[in-house]
Amino acid sequence: MEFSEKQTNLLNKGISRRSFLKYCGTIAAALGLGPSYAGRIAEALTSPERPPVVWLHFAECTGCSEAFLRSTRPSVEQILLDTISLDYHETLMVAAGAQAETNRDQAVADFPGEFICVVEGAIPTGQNGVFGTIGGRTMLDIAQTILPKAKAVIAYGTCSSFGGVTAAAPNPTGAKGVQDAVGVKTINISGCPPNPINLVSTIANYLLFNTLPELDPLGRPKFAYGSKVHDRCNKPYGCLEDLGCEGKRTYGNCPTLRFNDGTSWDVQAGHHCIGCTEPGFWDRFAPFYSSEFVRKFYADYAFIGEGKAAGDD
Repeated sequence: MEFSEKQTNLLNKGISRRSFLKYCGTIAAALGLGPSYAGRIAEALTSPERPPVVWLHFAECTGCSEAFLRSTRPSVEQILLDTISLDYHETLMVAAGAQAETNRDQAVADFPGEFICVVEGAIPTGQNGVFGTIGGRTMLDIAQTILPKAKAVIAYGTCSSFGGVTAAAPNPTGAKGVQDAVGVKTINISGCPPNPINLVSTIANYLLFNTLPELDPLGRPKFAYGSKVHDRCNKPYGCLEDLGCEGKRTYGNCPTLRFNDGTSWDVQAGHHCIGCTEPGFWDRFAPFYSSEFVRKFYADYAFIGEGKAAGDD
């Protein structure tokens, strides 16, 4: 495969050909495509036609952005920020205050019906949205003004998808997921936080086929949320259902895609699934820790404080 000028620029930034194609192969696998698609994905990610993206932050902790931005080999900066035209992102942009808002509104005005809007965080709706404001405007008002003008709205994280932690009982702010709050159709990439590859893969699907991926009944991409966690889990410590694992009621590709550059995921690290990709999280699966889990955790890990290695006599 010959590299284009833009792909060569990536190489000049320190990205090896091997790591770039491996990254594209990971995306192809996430989308359920064959290995032959890695080359096509490489071309799509380095196309000169960059879709404009407006990334909005509402009631959230910025953890989804942090997890996304800290992905490496190659980094988001090296790949995705060269792939899309990120015209507004409060965490990343240098501008602040009125200048930032002007940039946001200008991007929306310049690309009506063309830009992709990524939303992070739930939207407070109580008392007409007064519990969440940015620059004197409610988050609800901003969402109602901008989202209907987007070509597609991606709710990134469980808070924007279904309300998440922000909407946990008693929810005095009336926080809701984007679709429930505004009434626009959303592509929900849920998780607390979601795996960054699921967002990159969703955008890659759009670049490859000029359409967004097939969705499940909850608006989530089927390639990522088409099977239960339990069904793909290799159960390295045996099934943890008795310790409170919610893998049988949770949909996601965590066991196969994993986190931290595909290094591990919660069950592999000895924890159990807490259902963070599902509607109703966090209340639906609380409490997360049973007395049996606490007892077993102490029995298995008390050695840490004694400076011993696991399994030592």
